[in-house]
Amino acid sequence: MVGRRVRFIVMGNLFCSEHRIHRRYDLKGSSYGRKSDRFEEETGDATTLKDLDLNFAFRMQRPLYKELHEQLRRDCAFLESEGIMDYSLLVGVHFCDDIVPASKMALSTFTTSPEELSANMLSACQSSVSMPEPCLSAKDLDKMADHRNFRKPLARLGAHLPARAERTSMSNIDPFLSGGRGFSSGRSKSGGEAYDVILYFGIIDILRDYDISKRLEHAYKSLQTDPSSISAVDPRLYSQRFRDFMGRIFIKEC
Repeated sequence: MVGRRVRFIVMGNLFCSEHRIHRRYDLKGSSYGRKSDRFEEETGDATTLKDLDLNFAFRMQRPLYKELHEQLRRDCAFLESEGIMDYSLLVGVHFCDDIVPASKMALSTFTTSPEELSANMLSACQSSVSMPEPCLSAKDLDKMADHRNFRKPLARLGAHLPARAERTSMSNIDPFLSGGRGFSSGRSKSGGEAYDVILYFGIIDILRDYDISKRLEHAYKSLQTDPSSISAVDPRLYSQRFRDFMGRIFIKEC
């Protein structure tokens, strides 16, 4: 339409990295409809999984842990003040051993060779990545007194963040999502298996306000399930639930 003002928001590719993204999750902190609809044998490293597919908790160093949750607090406060809800934390996980642990949930079946995938990623990101960065774990960073000689920061919020992925179950991460009532105050319990990983993440889908369509969606779905389990809720409740859930996924080193 002539004279109509149109605004665009352009976001960078969160997963533009020389590291292979083995797992990717779209996390909201809700449970209704929050499970991948693909069969296990169809699930690969390009599949975007959801809250109920998650079977890891991520341990990180205390400074990174504090920085992450403070940033989440600020972002959620801003989105809440603008009446925004239904956003997600998109999380990409690179396993440093380049071996994806098999599980009932999100078993990887590769249709592209590692060499082809790596070449495609480097080609897509050539404007922003000029040389590989080492894949360092949280333990490696502990041993290094000075990172300043590297061309890029080794760990920065949202990109190339080292952590330990601990195998767990959704009932340990959050009883609310696994069928319990309300949120637990407990922390995730380790399932025994742990892997050095590099994390990439950021908040996406930040343009949905709590308008009449979302209010109607909330009313309709509330007739079918627990109202607090659905994605379409008041921005204040959404913000609190989102932060509570992230507090159970991203935990600090003991």
